[in-house]
Amino acid sequence: MKLLLSSFLAVCFVTTTWSQDKPNTEGAENAKMPELVMVFTKTSGYRHQSIEKGVKTLRELGRKNGFIALQTESSEDFTPQNLANYKLVVFLSTTLDVLNDNQQKAFEGYIKNGGAFLGIHAASDTEFDWPWYGTLVGGYFTNHPNNPNVRSAKIHVLDKSHPSTSHLPDVWSRSDEWYNFKNLNPNVTVLMNLDENSYEGGTNGENHPIAWYHEFDGGRSFYTGGGHTEESFDEPLFRQHLLGGIEWCLKRK
Repeated sequence: MKLLLSSFLAVCFVTTTWSQDKPNTEGAENAKMPELVMVFTKTSGYRHQSIEKGVKTLRELGRKNGFIALQTESSEDFTPQNLANYKLVVFLSTTLDVLNDNQQKAFEGYIKNGGAFLGIHAASDTEFDWPWYGTLVGGYFTNHPNNPNVRSAKIHVLDKSHPSTSHLPDVWSRSDEWYNFKNLNPNVTVLMNLDENSYEGGTNGENHPIAWYHEFDGGRSFYTGGGHTEESFDEPLFRQHLLGGIEWCLKRK
């Protein structure tokens, strides 16, 4: 990953330099370095089949919206020097322990220096022994319905002022694997709430957030509980939901 990133940045530098030598016939934005997004997909527990589809989707969204999504499975990429290259780090259905103590410290420093985090689905099923991470992600996974685990449910969109929800209906019906949570951070802004009367297996009651955001410890954090199924990443509304979260994390909106 580090070698790939170094080569990528070198190509960008050469391209930018060459562009600056040309007559200024194009917009100045063409000479800007692209915004880099790390997509971290390491798993120590259950591995979701949808991870690869999620990576493909993030790359597609990046190509259409001016950022570059680079996947890594290596926790060794969590160093202060490497993280400084990224405007956003996405934990895409990571599970259990994925970073050691030094890597955790590097990621904390990244957020404290104004970095951004976006968690998708099992990002909340990660690092249960790292309280700082639990506060950052906004809550921890406890369980989900079984037999079947994927069910149709209604989501109440509580806040449509955020770019991740502005396009959604007031009540959004869709199928996914619906997590129950513990240790919910009371300082996040909840965007969407699951209606437990619309499906079986919910245990959080009336307060069952499924997507939220907050500013934390110098940086930004966004989490969505969707994304268990490969089909999720084909849904136009869900793709736009992810894009809105990314753009908020990148401080575009």
